[in-house]
Amino acid sequence: MSGLEATAVAAALGRARAYAPYLRRLAARETAVAAALDAGDIAAALASCDEPLPEGATVAAQLRAEKRRLALAVAVGDLSGAMGLEEVTRRLSRFADDALGRAIEAAIRERTPEAVPAGFVALALGKQGSRELNYSSDIDPILLFDPETLPRRPREEPVEAAVRIARRVVEIMQAIDGDGYVFRIDLRLRPSPEATPLALPVSAAISYYESSALPWERAAFIRARAASGDIALGERFLAEIRPFVWRRALDFGALREIRALSRRIRGHYEAGQRFGLGYDLKRGRGGIREIEFFAQIHQLIHGGRDPALRVPATLDALAALQAAGLIAPGEAAALSEAYRLYRTIEHRLQMVEDQQTHSLPRDPAALDNVARLDDRADGAALLDALRPHVEMVGALYDALDPPEDGRLPQDRDALVAVLGEAGFADAGAIAQRIIGWRGGGARALRSPAAQDALEAVLPHLVAALGRAPDPAVAFNRFDDVVARLPSAINLFRLLEARPSLAALVGDVLSLAPTLADMLGRRPELIDGLIDASALDAPPDVAALARRFGGTGDEDYQSLLDRVRREVGELRFAEGVQIVSGARDPLAVAGGYARIAEGALEALAAATVQAFEQAHGRIPEGELLILALGRFGGAALTHASDLDLVYLFTGDHLAESDGPKPLGATHYFNRLAQRITAALSVPTAAGPLYDIDTRLRPSGHQGLLAVSLDSFARYQREGAWTWEHMALARARVVFGSAAGRAALETIIGDTLAAPRDIPALLADAVKMRGDIARHKPPIGPLDVKLMDGGLIDLEFVVHVTQLRYRAGFDPRLPEAIGALVSAGLLPHRSMAAHDLLTRLLVALRLISPRAEQPSPAARDALVRACGMADWPALLAALEEARQSVRLAWAGIVAQAGER
Repeated sequence: MSGLEATAVAAALGRARAYAPYLRRLAARETAVAAALDAGDIAAALASCDEPLPEGATVAAQLRAEKRRLALAVAVGDLSGAMGLEEVTRRLSRFADDALGRAIEAAIRERTPEAVPAGFVALALGKQGSRELNYSSDIDPILLFDPETLPRRPREEPVEAAVRIARRVVEIMQAIDGDGYVFRIDLRLRPSPEATPLALPVSAAISYYESSALPWERAAFIRARAASGDIALGERFLAEIRPFVWRRALDFGALREIRALSRRIRGHYEAGQRFGLGYDLKRGRGGIREIEFFAQIHQLIHGGRDPALRVPATLDALAALQAAGLIAPGEAAALSEAYRLYRTIEHRLQMVEDQQTHSLPRDPAALDNVARLDDRADGAALLDALRPHVEMVGALYDALDPPEDGRLPQDRDALVAVLGEAGFADAGAIAQRIIGWRGGGARALRSPAAQDALEAVLPHLVAALGRAPDPAVAFNRFDDVVARLPSAINLFRLLEARPSLAALVGDVLSLAPTLADMLGRRPELIDGLIDASALDAPPDVAALARRFGGTGDEDYQSLLDRVRREVGELRFAEGVQIVSGARDPLAVAGGYARIAEGALEALAAATVQAFEQAHGRIPEGELLILALGRFGGAALTHASDLDLVYLFTGDHLAESDGPKPLGATHYFNRLAQRITAALSVPTAAGPLYDIDTRLRPSGHQGLLAVSLDSFARYQREGAWTWEHMALARARVVFGSAAGRAALETIIGDTLAAPRDIPALLADAVKMRGDIARHKPPIGPLDVKLMDGGLIDLEFVVHVTQLRYRAGFDPRLPEAIGALVSAGLLPHRSMAAHDLLTRLLVALRLISPRAEQPSPAARDALVRACGMADWPALLAALEEARQSVRLAWAGIVAQAGER
């Protein structure tokens, strides 16, 4: 080494001590290396890197020592100019290969000391694969093994052995102690890292890359090589998947994916895109990644036909592309110059504190420090040196993007602008989601066909969701839908073909979390909205029961699954009718009830038939089902459960006549259990209804099914006042005409019987007080439980019915109409019922927790209730509550008088 070079080395060591605390600490510790550098002798410094530790030192300790020495020697060689970029990165990469190989050998020998280390290989990807490692880089290997040759302990499965070896390798390499560490290891480049073991069988990896890999993984394998361990095994694997990486046919889908990856990086690291303080040399616009991708895009296009282009290192790739006439000489030279400068400054950033950083400091003083480490005057001089290269690289890379053809722009800033114009207040966040979609972040968006469908629908989708009442909420919920889809192609093609449907979906997603959740679980529900008849009222119960009952050519389980699917579709459509303003919530409540009753008839009939095949029939006996509550009143909400009472006719001492006979009581209780399960147990198609049978005689302590005689006797002798109030909304929903008539006679006689009026009033007031204490309103808009709400109105109606033995009808509007006509309730009771019920039905979809709605949700509620605006709706609600309060207060006062 000349005296001039020696002086440069010594000066570089001085800068290292002055501006790089990490190097200063290394120089103080590794005195032999520092002495050689002080003398200006790089060769001697490098030679001392491999000096062994005292006998007995572990492999990990030896590797840490070698890494410290190499880090100091290479840093000063780099800073002094004695080593060019290629030599620096080559030495770092060679040490990474060697260290990883020694760690693999140690991990195998620790477990199987007598075995020959084989059957386990580390593939180097990224900059290790191309021998371009950063000064303070992590490494990204893929660990593979051969189950046939991997050494393992007796009775140990190959996968178990390989995973344990992999864990030990990672521990040796990256565990930190007082001596530092060797390399950080990132194993996330392996196939499906969220679901696969740390080390994969070679055969499984081959299968993945031949069938399921993403385009970006092709680009990653441009720089892959067998680096450590069983090299022959790794090379055989790479030979097997070579057709996956290097395809003879042009693959523009892969090219779009590589460009999309660059855009996602730009979007994700938005803060580092703008040149200046904080600029990200690696991920920023016009930075290292874009030079790498510029080369890789050309390699992917042409490398399948020209093996000379299959070179891993970026500088070599640029030279090869120039030699092949694929990029202009000026471009290759300019990109190479920029790449060398970026990588050099990147190393300076990392030398300061051995951090895996690529961003210029945001603090001007810290940038000055980096500049002086690089022997520049200050940070401003460093920025001046970088700026023209950043602008040139960014312009060259941007030129690779084809015209958009009317689709949403790929550039993040342009995309944000389009989203803002479309109506999204937080356009940046929405752009980030779209960038994630384009990157295949969701399973349903990983194929080229799905990406094409996505790009085609995005303009329609953004326009529709941007016009939604709450664009951000709509978009976020649609994102949830996409995340759950196994494939998005059909959905996107459908929305592309039906822009009006996309608008309707936007309304649903932004306004109705309940429906959005359904859509997230079953995206195919959108299909049911294609036909305009989806917004019509459902048919009558008999037609629904026939539809749900099917043709009799399916087994019982298939019937349960199909009914759940069809009911879900109809209930979803009913909810959409409210959200879209197509129908009055009062009418929708009736539709919900008809759907439930049709499903009950079909499933109960099928269950009875299946039960009779095993147990026969009870002579002159049958099961009857009585609906109470909202179901009895034929007005359900989307969230309503079904209040059922099971009864049976015939002799309770009789026995069934089937192959497995049962006594009547046991028979009908078993049958009732089966029907409850048919209506409530989730199947592969999801849930149906929650069933509540606590209104049966004696409540949860009583039999599930009782005879008509027992039921009549209980109602005459043992029922509480609240049970007779509940009976005022009882409606028979299953049974023969004769059975229904018999049960209706019992109900009519019970309700018309004379009663103790003071006891009725006192019991009702006490019961309402108990409900108020134990079930307070869940939110400010809980129109059911709030003071003056639906519960109060129902109490007023049922007390009045029982007191005057008038107005009995299970449907509340008819009952209220009769009582108003008889002068027993004020005229305002009907208006109060209608408004409160409309609100209840709509709120169950729009604000399930009865919370204060968003402005968009307020508009939907206003529309559902037929009001002019939100203040008008609140005023009408207060008027309705006041009329109910007055009516209930009159009953409370009368109870107190008595």
